[in-house]
Amino acid sequence: MTGADAPAAALRATGLGFRYRARGGWALRDCGFTVPRGRITALVGRNGAGKSTLLHLAGGLLRPRTGEIRVLDAVPGTPEARARVALLTQDKPLYPRFTVADTLLMGRRLNTVWDQAAAEAVVREGRIGLGAHVGELSPGQRTRVALALALGKRPELLLLDEPMADLDPVVRGEIMAALMTEAAERGTSIVLSSHVLPELEQTCDWVLMLREGRVEISEDADTLREEHRLLTGRADLRGSLDGHTVVTERTAGRQLTALVRARGPVDGDWHVERPSLEAVLVAHLQAAGATTAAEEAAA
Repeated sequence: MTGADAPAAALRATGLGFRYRARGGWALRDCGFTVPRGRITALVGRNGAGKSTLLHLAGGLLRPRTGEIRVLDAVPGTPEARARVALLTQDKPLYPRFTVADTLLMGRRLNTVWDQAAAEAVVREGRIGLGAHVGELSPGQRTRVALALALGKRPELLLLDEPMADLDPVVRGEIMAALMTEAAERGTSIVLSSHVLPELEQTCDWVLMLREGRVEISEDADTLREEHRLLTGRADLRGSLDGHTVVTERTAGRQLTALVRARGPVDGDWHVERPSLEAVLVAHLQAAGATTAAEEAAA
């Protein structure tokens, strides 16, 4: 497929690799994937899988050691990319001595496109006064101000690195609702790294999963749900699963429970359930963890 024929992508990587010189090992290695535009993407993986590194590469804060990454077909960190992409990192860098109004004024002056009304709406929904100093705000309020900066520039691609890890469930729900509104009304592509899988179930329609710095899954969330089955049956039915991908399995006495990615009809007298996206993601993460433990034990 030529570049002209390739589907529009919010995020695309080919042979992408990155290593931190001080740490020695590869944080990302030989990553290739495409995230379509207009999707809300769940970026998931165990701790140390490379999620933050990937987002920092996409945001132009780091440069690849090998391969390439493109955001909206632009090179991260270039003026074109900076004008169209917003990155909200875990530390949410803000000036504590600035008022909220000062912070939004800074956003207006630093961005060629700026929507003051949209930025103020995000702040106002959190019941935050424009005269309040950033350093006096709660973690949830600071997250809202940082998100207001990101959304005020009206990005085509919004990258969020664990933005709600320090927030209570009510505030997380409010911010997730704001993100869904942004995606629905403006077609903004969103890549969201999070460990709160139940929230991703309700909001995300694409999944990008990393395992030990490599891409494990990059595909439509509905496809993942539809192709997985939770099977319960006699342990002697295990042979009927040949030809399918067994993600996880557990045997208790004569009973076998397995989460399977089906490659067509599953033979045998199984009790079949459709798992939630959360269950599918947890199973793949558990499988990745078990494989890594086995590899370390064999080393």
